[in-house]
Amino acid sequence: MKFLSKFITISLIFLSLIFILNIFEEISFFKNINTTILTPYFLTFLNTPIILFELFPFIFLLSTQIFFNEILIKNELTLLKNVGLSNLKIITSMFIFSVFIGFLIIIFYYNLASKFKFYYTDIKNNYSNDNKYLAVVNESGLWLKDQTEEGILIVKSKNIKDNYLNNVIINQFDFDFNHLKTIQSDKIDISNKNWIIQKPVITIANITSHNQLAINIKSNFDKNKINSLFSNFSTLNIWELFYLKTDYEKLGYSSNEVMIHLLKLISSPFLYGLMTILASIIMFNTNKINSLFFSMVLGILVSVSIYYINFMFVSLGNTGKIPNNLSIFLPIFFIFIINLFGLTRINEK
Repeated sequence: MKFLSKFITISLIFLSLIFILNIFEEISFFKNINTTILTPYFLTFLNTPIILFELFPFIFLLSTQIFFNEILIKNELTLLKNVGLSNLKIITSMFIFSVFIGFLIIIFYYNLASKFKFYYTDIKNNYSNDNKYLAVVNESGLWLKDQTEEGILIVKSKNIKDNYLNNVIINQFDFDFNHLKTIQSDKIDISNKNWIIQKPVITIANITSHNQLAINIKSNFDKNKINSLFSNFSTLNIWELFYLKTDYEKLGYSSNEVMIHLLKLISSPFLYGLMTILASIIMFNTNKINSLFFSMVLGILVSVSIYYINFMFVSLGNTGKIPNNLSIFLPIFFIFIINLFGLTRINEK
């Protein structure tokens, strides 16, 4: 219970810091927008939990260090050893407890935080210039809503492959949503925002014409922008991510990033447990010769290193340079190996 108390306390401290730092960003965003004074605070409240989720590995490490520092100062570790608990048994118990907390975080906290993030994105989008653009993937394919100088475009495509939208229907409306024309094409090049529509079939006022030559149409979307719109998976809970993965595969769109995000979530409890072991090893090896400050600085450096290693491997996985499984589990395996070496003769500490 003492470890849980430390974990909750550290989490609340970080939650407060995140809120304070983000409120300035939201106030800056709304400074020239006519809205209530409470809007930036409400949006910060919605966005803060998902940011905290990204910091949980570091919070587990820091909580463990503070926990061990307290029991070492109070000589409670000696009492635990007197009742038959070795250093290894204590660390094992904390590992199991951390993994258990991790599963609760993924099942309950993350799903709630992702829902808050969805509301945050939805509300803020209403105040953003990007509100006139929309991209959705569902069972019927890819849908785009685009607003250009010529009017509003509703685009439906069966799938996307490389730089092309395939089996496309474009309905063009004026700004009062009066239908102007329909364009159909088997393939549209979207490598840039000047789309090239190959062999279009154009229908205007129920009159259809076939054009063997390609035509151009300006859009606010290209392949890169569509990719970026589908990269914010933090607004989806675990079940929605599984559905999105299925929809991506039906669309022909790469599901690598979705799968990597899912693997990251599934493996998070074990990462939390390994960070707890790592922090325990640091404390057992530094408590006799160094201060808590030194131990925490060492822990922070280790956390930053692990963060960048994870980031590097995830980037390699997203670009397809290494398999999805390796991009997530290889860094965890490295931490596991480090912990194994650190646990050698831990009972002698």
